[in-house]
Amino acid sequence: MRAVGSSLSRLDSRDKVTGQAPYPADINLPGQLHARILWPDRPHARITRFDVSRALAAPGVVAVLGADDVPVNEYGLNKLDQEVLVGRVGGVVRCILDQVALVVAETEPQAEAALKLIAVEYEDLDSVYSIEEALAPGAPRVHPEHGDSNVLLSYRIRHGDVESAFKQAAVIVEHDYYTHPQEHAYLQPEAGLGHLLPDGRIEVIVAGQWLHEDRKQIAHALNLPVDQIVVRYVAVGGAFGGREDMSVQIILALAVRKLGRPVKIQWSRGESIRGHHKRHAMVAHARLGATAEGKILAVQIDVSTDAGAYAYTSTKVLGNLTLASLGPYVIPNVWIDSRTVYTNNIAAGAFRGFGGPQGHWIAEMQMNHLAETLGMDPVELRLRNVWHEGDIQATGAPLPAGVSITPVLEACARAAGWAPTPHGWRQGEATAAPTSSLHHAFSLDAAPGRKARGIGIACCYKNVGFSLGYVDECWATVELHGTGDIERAIVRHAGADVGQGTHTIMAQIAADTLGIPVDRVEMVVSDTAQTANSGSTSASRMTFMAGNAILGAAHQAKAMWESEEERPCIATYRYVPRRTTPYDHDTGESDPNITYGYCAQAAEVEVDLDTGHIQVLRLWSANDVGLAINPRMVEGQIEGAVAQSVGWTILEDLKQDKGRVLTDQLSTYLIPTVLDVPLEVKPLILEVPDPQGPLGARGMAEMPFVPTAPAIAAAVRAATGHWFDDLPMTPERVALRLASQ
Repeated sequence: MRAVGSSLSRLDSRDKVTGQAPYPADINLPGQLHARILWPDRPHARITRFDVSRALAAPGVVAVLGADDVPVNEYGLNKLDQEVLVGRVGGVVRCILDQVALVVAETEPQAEAALKLIAVEYEDLDSVYSIEEALAPGAPRVHPEHGDSNVLLSYRIRHGDVESAFKQAAVIVEHDYYTHPQEHAYLQPEAGLGHLLPDGRIEVIVAGQWLHEDRKQIAHALNLPVDQIVVRYVAVGGAFGGREDMSVQIILALAVRKLGRPVKIQWSRGESIRGHHKRHAMVAHARLGATAEGKILAVQIDVSTDAGAYAYTSTKVLGNLTLASLGPYVIPNVWIDSRTVYTNNIAAGAFRGFGGPQGHWIAEMQMNHLAETLGMDPVELRLRNVWHEGDIQATGAPLPAGVSITPVLEACARAAGWAPTPHGWRQGEATAAPTSSLHHAFSLDAAPGRKARGIGIACCYKNVGFSLGYVDECWATVELHGTGDIERAIVRHAGADVGQGTHTIMAQIAADTLGIPVDRVEMVVSDTAQTANSGSTSASRMTFMAGNAILGAAHQAKAMWESEEERPCIATYRYVPRRTTPYDHDTGESDPNITYGYCAQAAEVEVDLDTGHIQVLRLWSANDVGLAINPRMVEGQIEGAVAQSVGWTILEDLKQDKGRVLTDQLSTYLIPTVLDVPLEVKPLILEVPDPQGPLGARGMAEMPFVPTAPAIAAAVRAATGHWFDDLPMTPERVALRLASQ
C-alpha cells in the first residue's frame, strides 16, 4: 500500500486515546515552583501605585516579578508594541489581556493567595472601544507614542477606472457588512513548564505554533542569545491561530532565569479567554456594479478591522482580507481602502482563515445580493465571473498556476441539486436527497413551531503560505540507516502538530519518497534543540512547506544512499517557495501569494420562525486539495472547519462591554456541540494538482471555514425572505428581525 493517498491512522492516535500523550499541564519536575498572573481589573489605565511587599512576605512566595524585572520589556510578533509585564508606577494597561505581575510560590494556592496582597492603584485613561470611536476626530490614542492616529496600518488597491465603470453598470448593489470577534476555544488552556537544562540553557515546554519565533521573542525579552533558549512542544490541544502569539512563554523563561528552579503555570478557562487574541471584528461598505448579463464591472470597498490594543498579526490579516473581499472573481475595475485600528478591546490576531472569512463575507454576500437583483441563479452568476487559468488579479499579477475554482464550484452545485441547462445552471425542484427523515434533536430546541427551509451557496479561495513579500522558508533533515535496504529513516522537522495530524503527513511523504513503509520512519519534531526553523503551523502552509522540504531532503538522502556513500546518509534541505511582493503603497500592485486553494459550499437550513433558531441540515463542502495525502484526515479537517464556522455564523457571540469580556466561560460563550453542527456534512474532495505543491498537494485546513457564513446567509434568505448582512445570526437576532417584518 502506497503511503501517500492512504488513510493511515495518526502517529499519535494511540497515545491520545489512552491518555498517554503528555500535554504541557501534565509535565512536572522535582522542586518545581508554581506561577500565577495578576491581571488588570480595567482595560485602560496608568498605574499610580505598585507595592508587592505584602505579597513577597506571604507564605511560600519566592518572587513577585514586575516590569522592572524584565531585561527588555517588549515583545510582539510583527511589532514590538506590548510589554511582558506592566507592573510598575507609570506602567500603562491598554486592555485586559495585559499581565501586571507574576507571583511565583511553592504551591499554586500560595501563589493565588499572594495575588490578593499586591497593592495596585490606577488612574483611568480615556478609551476607545469600537472602530468608529477609534477613527473619530480627536479620539483618545491607544498608543500615543506611535503617532497621532489609532490607525495601525492601511492598504489601498487601485485597478482600472472605477468611476467610469459604475456609470456603465446596469445594476449596482451597495451594502454595509459587519462581522464579530470569535474565541478560539481550544480544549487545552495555556500552560507550560520552564526549567534549566544541565548546560545552563533555559528550556520552555509549552504548546504553540512556531517554535523558533517563540524562542526569538523569549531571547529578545530576556536579552539572551537565542542559543541559550530551547523551546519544545509536546501534545497541543488545538490552536486555530490562537497560539501564534505569546502567552506564558516569556514569563516562564523569565522566572526560571531569576530563580534557577523549574516553574510551572496553567491558566483557567477564564484566563485563557481574556488572555489571548480573538478573530477581528470588521465593518465594511461595499458597492458592486455589473452588466444586465451579470458580468462584474467594478467593485468599491471601504473596510476597517478592530486590532484591539496590540498589533499581533493584524497587519497581515488585513493584507489577506483586503484581497479576499473581491472573492475569486475577475473584476476589471477595483477601488479598495482598508485599515486596521487600535482600540482598548482585547487584541485581535490570527484565527483560522486569517482574514479570509471576513473578506469573503463581503465578496460572497455582494454576489448573493447581485444574483437576487438580476433574478439570476447564484451558481450561474458566479460561473460567469470566476477566475480561470492565466487571469490577472486586481493587484496586477497573474494568478498562480492551478486555478480550479470552476470544477470546485460545479462539483458542489451538482451535489446540492443544481444542474446545467441550455439556459445556464439552475437549482432543481428539490435538494439532492429528501430531508424529511433527518433526525431533529438540537441543543436549542424549543416547542415545535413554524419552520422554513432554504438552500444557499458560496465559494472562495485561500492563500497557501505567507504572503506579501515575506520570505518564507522551511527546513528538514532526513537521516537514513541500514545496510542493504533502508531499515530506518529519521525525519527531523520543527513543524508543530496542533491536533490536525501534521506529523503523520510528514511521515507519509517521507515514506512515499523513500519507498519504505511508514513504520520505518521516525519523527523527531517540535524541539528547537534538534530541528531547524520550519515557520509557523498557520496560513495553510505546513503540508505545503514541510512536504516540499522533506521531499527535497529525502531525495538528496536517497541519492546518497544509492551512490553507496558513507552511512548513515544525512541530508538537510531548505525549501524556499517562489517570491511574493508587498502591496504598492499607492496602487496595491503586487504579486501577493505563493498559491491558492479553492472551496465551495452549499448549505441547507431550517429556520424556526418563532424562536429564530437556525439548524443547518446539510452542508456540502467541495475542496480542491491538490492531492489528498491522507483522505480521512482531509475529511476531518473539512468537518472540523465547518463545525467551527457554523459556530461563528449562528451561535458564538463574544460579548465585550467597555473592554471587559462578559462571556469568559464556556457556559456563557457558547460553541457548537454535537447537537449544533450540521446534521450531515458532505465532504467533496477534488484533486487538481498544484504545480508548486509537494506531489501536487495544496494546503487546505482553512478553506472549509471561509464560505460557510455566506452560504448559510443565502439559505436563510431563501427560507425567510430576510437578508442578514451582519454576524452572528443568533436566535435572538433572527427572531427580532423576523418579528419586525
